[in-house]
Amino acid sequence: MKINKHDVNPALLVIDMQNGFVSKGGSYDLMGIDTSTYLNIVPNIKSLIQVCRSSKIPIFFTQAVREGSGIDLLTRTHRILPKSREERIKMRPICVRGTWDADIVDELSPLTQDHVVIKRRDSAFQDTEIEVWLRSFGIDALIFAGIDTSICVESSLRDAFNHGYDIILISDATASSVGKNYNSTMDNVRDYYGLVMNLEEFKSNLSYETLRIKR
Repeated sequence: MKINKHDVNPALLVIDMQNGFVSKGGSYDLMGIDTSTYLNIVPNIKSLIQVCRSSKIPIFFTQAVREGSGIDLLTRTHRILPKSREERIKMRPICVRGTWDADIVDELSPLTQDHVVIKRRDSAFQDTEIEVWLRSFGIDALIFAGIDTSICVESSLRDAFNHGYDIILISDATASSVGKNYNSTMDNVRDYYGLVMNLEEFKSNLSYETLRIKR
């Protein structure tokens, strides 16, 4: 079904592209977790960021951090956790605040005009200042990229939708460690939350001042 074009005022939200999750020598890598799917999307996210900068679209990064004391660990507040998640938490501290592990990967380093949202849970909207910042820009749509597609990206995306933002997910600028979970998120977004498009489709829909979406 063809729907007329309309204008939105978007921001780009890059979720958790941090050394601890993505880089060689980061926590996930040292725990033996395959991070190749995360590494593979770095060039596309870099290209997406460049396109957004050129189009004057504000860029927000999230940084998932933990305190060295462990005060904010899920194991302190939950008695029932999936075994895999509990084991990762207990195996080693991941993305401790102020460490290289927590830093956003060098290839995507934020510039001074970008905005970094510190988060303690999966969603970028959980107990953070992001909505105050988005409202100050008059943002009404969010472009999503980053990791993990089915965990922090989808959690943030669902919250954004329920807070009234239009949703665009860039399919080849997000990745999951589990293929079936990635596919499930793509289906969920298409069916219930917004638009899914790849990087080239996104570029083709950009004008100089606004994002014009063909739905």
